Amino acid sequence: MSEALVLQATHGPVRLLTLNRPAALNSFTAEMHGQLLAALNTAADDSAVRAVVITGAGRGFCAGQDLNDPAMVGGEVDVGAVIERHYRPLARRVRSLPVPVVAAVNGVAAGAGANFALCCDLVVAARSASFIQAFSKIGLVPDCGGTWLLPRLVGRARALGLAMLGDKLPADEAVAMGLIWQAVDDAALVDSALALAHRLAALPVQALVATRRALDEAAPMDFGDALALEATLQRELGHAHDFAEGVAAFKAKRAPTFTDR
Repeated sequence: MSEALVLQATHGPVRLLTLNRPAALNSFTAEMHGQLLAALNTAADDSAVRAVVITGAGRGFCAGQDLNDPAMVGGEVDVGAVIERHYRPLARRVRSLPVPVVAAVNGVAAGAGANFALCCDLVVAARSASFIQAFSKIGLVPDCGGTWLLPRLVGRARALGLAMLGDKLPADEAVAMGLIWQAVDDAALVDSALALAHRLAALPVQALVATRRALDEAAPMDFGDALALEATLQRELGHAHDFAEGVAAFKAKRAPTFTDR
């Protein structure tokens, strides 16, 4: 049996995935990519899962690509092929999960590890954590969605500064510039991320995922097209159980029970 490079645990409606290569700061290998994608697919296919939390074992979240992985060693490495084979499917899978995804960033998140975290819907980081766009230091550009995510999160000027200089960005500064959602004390990281995921799981998950879609797809649209997309999504959601339940609970002044996914 292969080593468990992604640990899975269930906390009620929340699936916790832990990258498990702590000696290498959870840097990506082809094998870990395979296990992580499989774990995300399993969570997506499990109707009992209503939110996912992703974190790293040990003292780091993910240091990006492991340059000692066989895919990156020997001869003339085709980095583009590595992106197409591993990072593009991973980024697209996280952005298309049918439930909200929370990244719980402990320690360093560098290169593709940083942008993988940013692919998640909400990022909670330990105060000792840091984000590094390390690509320019080895002659590459941001990948795992970084070129799309960074300017949308922090604007072009800051995106260029982060990507070109590759400086370490502490968690509190990442919050201040709008790169991530929240920074918490180190000891509270996992509990805080799980609590946030449980809060999301109790909300109308289908509507949360549609909100992700609306914000992402509206970015390149003009105002009129964005309004049309809103109407399309509202039409779909308006026929779902959760809308009827939310309205009924509001009128009855009781807590709603949302079940759509």
